[in-house]
Amino acid sequence: MAVHQGPVDQDVVIEKVQSLFTCRVLWSEGRPCLEYDSREELDRISEYVKANFGMELLDVFFTAVESLPDDD
Repeated sequence: MAVHQGPVDQDVVIEKVQSLFTCRVLWSEGRPCLEYDSREELDRISEYVKANFGMELLDVFFTAVESLPDDD
């Protein structure tokens, strides 16, 4: 896939990531934080953002945190 030409709005990147991957975006003081399920998923998201938008993951998200397991 080709990298988009020119600047891409952060909201567009966030929307694409949410639609393609099993993750959530949490907001802390107006900054997006990525919540992911596994390290492998984080790696795939990071590779997607870099390949498609020419950006590092932490250029889009303030931080990334692994989801906590559900309490059963």
